[in-house]
Amino acid sequence: MTPRTAGSGFSWPVLVGLAALAAPRVVLHDLDVVQEGSFVNALLVFVPPLCWIAAVLWRRPPRPFLTVLLIGSVYGVFLAAGHQLLWDAAFDGAPPALGGNLADVDPAVQQVLLRGAAAVSSLVTGLVVGAVTGAVAALLRRVVPGEPDRPGQV
Repeated sequence: MTPRTAGSGFSWPVLVGLAALAAPRVVLHDLDVVQEGSFVNALLVFVPPLCWIAAVLWRRPPRPFLTVLLIGSVYGVFLAAGHQLLWDAAFDGAPPALGGNLADVDPAVQQVLLRGAAAVSSLVTGLVVGAVTGAVAALLRRVVPGEPDRPGQV
């Protein structure tokens, strides 16, 4: 049996698996396969967090907010990695560049800065999605009937 992460009620493979449900959108969006505002895009945006909530309601971990925050954190790592790996494809060979007073900065430095900003933005996005979804999961966990919590039950 795989050990559970402290307080999350799930093992790391389960947390990673739940986060991976959101990874296809990163790939399909960066490769311009799905368009913003489409029905498929909406499914790829909303179904994974709904699955995270469903998992919390089903397994009833002791700290639902923490559980989903961890899932969101792992999702942020997937998001950052996906954007970095698909950087050239996403920008079709014309990566973004700094402008204005920073336009004269060495292009290699610009790429490091822009890729770094994209990575940080992805990590923050994962945390925010995890926090918002975790708050919803924690609230629903309180109002949706289930088995009573027992110490040590997961």
